Amino acid sequence: MAAVTLEESNSGSQSGRQLRTGYGVVNIPPAPAHFAVEPMADSYGRSINYLRISLTDACNLRCVYCMPEQMQFRPRHELMSDEEIIFLVKVGASLGVKKIRLTGGEPTIRPGIVELVREIAAVPGIKDIAMTTNALLLDKLAQPLADAGLKRVNISIDTLNAEKFHQITRWGHIEDVWRGIDASKAAGLTPVKLNCVVVRNFNDEDMIDLARLTLHDDVEVRFIEMMPFGEVNDFQQTNVVTFHEMRAKIESVFGPLDEASYDYVDPSRPFRIPGAMGTLGFISSVTEPFCQGCGRVRLTADGKLRLCLLRDDEVDLLTPLRNGASFEEMRTLMREGAYHKPWGHSLSQGLFAANRVMNQIGG
Repeated sequence: MAAVTLEESNSGSQSGRQLRTGYGVVNIPPAPAHFAVEPMADSYGRSINYLRISLTDACNLRCVYCMPEQMQFRPRHELMSDEEIIFLVKVGASLGVKKIRLTGGEPTIRPGIVELVREIAAVPGIKDIAMTTNALLLDKLAQPLADAGLKRVNISIDTLNAEKFHQITRWGHIEDVWRGIDASKAAGLTPVKLNCVVVRNFNDEDMIDLARLTLHDDVEVRFIEMMPFGEVNDFQQTNVVTFHEMRAKIESVFGPLDEASYDYVDPSRPFRIPGAMGTLGFISSVTEPFCQGCGRVRLTADGKLRLCLLRDDEVDLLTPLRNGASFEEMRTLMREGAYHKPWGHSLSQGLFAANRVMNQIGG
């Protein structure tokens, strides 16, 4: 494929200078004013054009399936600064990355999140920016984020029962989530997708009420198999509810679901309750993985390029960046890392991601 040259507007960036930030002193090499786009692919021929960036490992909730309540977070100086994130987004864009998803922990608690989104949106080649969030702060942030260039939000909501929601999240109040959902719709961050991680004997009965939301609202409610990570691994493995169990439970109430169009790229397999306005999605990462269409890599908050959500394969990008690696050297690191992206996870062989829990990866 012929290289395409993208021009970058002069945004007054201080790249190439030593900067003192809330994340410590960083030294960012200059990024070129324009760069040729050379799309990257892995060894299986999958195009890698989607970068998920964890902005922080911290969160304002403590969901039982995600992290221990007394979670210890990394000190700020170990996390990527805004300038480092923008630099690595430019590196990704020069390798054909078009879509960015901002995750956490909880991305909205990061200071300066609106301006960071604005800077990412200004990077040539970035066509789409989305965010996965618990929505607690969207009541105030949804419109500013939309104005800055955010296109859509995925909102985590595992039950409609206020008491149970508080139990699952340990600290959260569902009324705050509803305000965030309403604000997102008003700001045009649509279609709003609602993510529910299904936990056996905990919120599996709540799927029915969540599914019912789609009858009269054009939302996508997505039911996610719980995935095993790190020190909450045992709890997660024991309480997985499979895609087939989820579908059967919903069909026992609403009848057979209609299959919607599926592109075999989006991890969510779409269905519709007959006559419903919205859709249901099932993400079966554990029992029926969708690795053949995966074009994603992840950037953890501490600057590691994670090649598969459910494996520990990572490439350190932050250390060489802070040691003065050039734009071209960082392109090579990212390209070669992506090339070695594994075909998929090895859960069926008993191999689990052990070095991080979910909030440290970014989902």
